[in-house]
Amino acid sequence: MRVERDSMGEMRVPEEALYGASTQRAVLNFSISGRPLPPAFIRSLGLVKLACARANEELGLLAPAKSRLIQQVAQEIADGRLDDQFPVDVFQTGSGTSTNTNANEVIANRASQLTGEPLGSKRPVHPNDDVNLGQSSNDVIPTALHVSVAVALSTQLGPALDALAEALKQKVHAFSAIVKIGRTHLMDATPLTLGQEFSGYAAQIRKASERAARGVGILGELAIGGTAVGTGINTHPEFGARVCRILRAETAIEFVPAANHFEAQGARDDCVEVAGILTTIAVSLTKIANDLRWLGSGPRAGLGELRLPAIQPGSSIMPGKVNPVMCEMLVQVGLYVQGLSQTVALAGREGSFELNTTLPLQAWCLLDATQCLAKAVTAFTEKCVAGLEADAARCGELVDRSLMLVTALSPKLGYDVAAAVAKEALETGRTLREVVLARGLLDAATLDRLLDPAAMTRAGGDPTADGKT
Repeated sequence: MRVERDSMGEMRVPEEALYGASTQRAVLNFSISGRPLPPAFIRSLGLVKLACARANEELGLLAPAKSRLIQQVAQEIADGRLDDQFPVDVFQTGSGTSTNTNANEVIANRASQLTGEPLGSKRPVHPNDDVNLGQSSNDVIPTALHVSVAVALSTQLGPALDALAEALKQKVHAFSAIVKIGRTHLMDATPLTLGQEFSGYAAQIRKASERAARGVGILGELAIGGTAVGTGINTHPEFGARVCRILRAETAIEFVPAANHFEAQGARDDCVEVAGILTTIAVSLTKIANDLRWLGSGPRAGLGELRLPAIQPGSSIMPGKVNPVMCEMLVQVGLYVQGLSQTVALAGREGSFELNTTLPLQAWCLLDATQCLAKAVTAFTEKCVAGLEADAARCGELVDRSLMLVTALSPKLGYDVAAAVAKEALETGRTLREVVLARGLLDAATLDRLLDPAAMTRAGGDPTADGKT
């Protein structure tokens, strides 16, 4: 152990640790979950510190030599090389001050290490005067929160959804000629093609990708420059705008200074809105996963219209049983994400006056939700959707047995007569065609034309190539 000092006095710190006294106090005070903030958040915090140092140098407030050292270490943090130096629990001070201080201390001590100075010497870089110049935890942590989640949406979830949308689009084409029975209220309805059904799924995921992109835009306003309460005390008027410009260059995301810094620090409405987007995406994915496992149920006693890829044994007691495990995985992730998003919504209410004090928790929830969704979607695409096959014979069998083809007879026979035909067919076990001919309601040629299932699927148009129907 070594001894370091902060404003509260001396503190023993692990000898090789790059963090200092204040971080060690937080480690001891917040021994709660054993889960530090996600690496994605820490790496974005590194980017923010890099941008702040560069902006301060541009403004003539920070010596170039100090700026270069801070930027060098901040880049190491952004590259994930110092993740193990951020041990503070997610359940900590609600402003994230302990994590901001953690970053300041790591950067200062690593700069000392690089220049041959003792750890804890605060030479040649001071954690507060230099690393934290023009900043407060109250604007740095919300900024890192927005940056980290925006980057995750842009580089992880968005591409994963795009890949799933493309895989579903391919199934729209592959299944375009397979006529099957539609279902509403879990009951037989009129026919459609399997391609049309999948066009709905493709459209859902295309919209999900668009929602993720909107989430990036929602998080584009950054709190940096507001310092303690939004007034910008102890910082240059141009500081926030310059930091945003640098972050735009580093991430290719259109970050801009908050239109109102009091809103940007006192409220977390943008995060709550993004949580709503993640909930919507989770709901879409869950609906699709549930449909696919129902359509693939069987293989003998279920619907059996789809054949899902067999990727692992499904039972320890029933030989040969295969379960829709990727669908079940995605359903569970969807439920988990909805829970995380609800936590963010509740946390968003905890903005008392000029600061929301649930920032670390919101960072954890939004990043975990985004990253779990991205990984789950990728696995679902690769191990389920890509290998889906249709059982055309089973689809045809169920169409032929359905009584809802009678819907096409209603314009000719009238609703009441058509209903009587359907009821008699159900009670006698005869086909619709047999009942209509026996009653002399229509001739065979007209009946064959009206009861053509494929013709019924074209009444509202065929699915388009991009699944927009």
